[in-house]
Amino acid sequence: MPAFIERNTKDQRFPDILACAQALKFAYPRVGAIGFCYGGWAVFQLAARGPELLSCISTAHPTLLTEKEIAAGRVPAQILVPEHDHRLTPELKEFCNRVIPELGLPYEYVFFPRMSHGFAVRADVNDELQKAELARAKRAAVHSFNEWLH
Repeated sequence: MPAFIERNTKDQRFPDILACAQALKFAYPRVGAIGFCYGGWAVFQLAARGPELLSCISTAHPTLLTEKEIAAGRVPAQILVPEHDHRLTPELKEFCNRVIPELGLPYEYVFFPRMSHGFAVRADVNDELQKAELARAKRAAVHSFNEWLH
């Protein structure tokens, strides 16, 4: 992971991510973004651009997310949160739950007990609990996008 992050810093990747979102916004009146793990910081940076760019965001077990990025949000946000996550620390979870509602934004914090970082992309589908929670995460994200994009 450190080598990946070194080759793919936020400063290196965000211009391409922003360009993609801008192209979608040019073609569609309402655009949502979802980011898993490394993509979590990116959707929050897009959310800081406001409804002129995005209608909503969702993220599952975000990595490298900062308090500054969280506090800059300007669109409805959903966070899919595993119980055990070394990247989305208890302090960041508390910050999200305190600050995002203070911004006056619709916000959904969906908790996944017994799940760990990466569950929404690397679940063991042979494990019934992980498979069920993966499906629940998908339903939650789809429901959020249905609410804010239609």
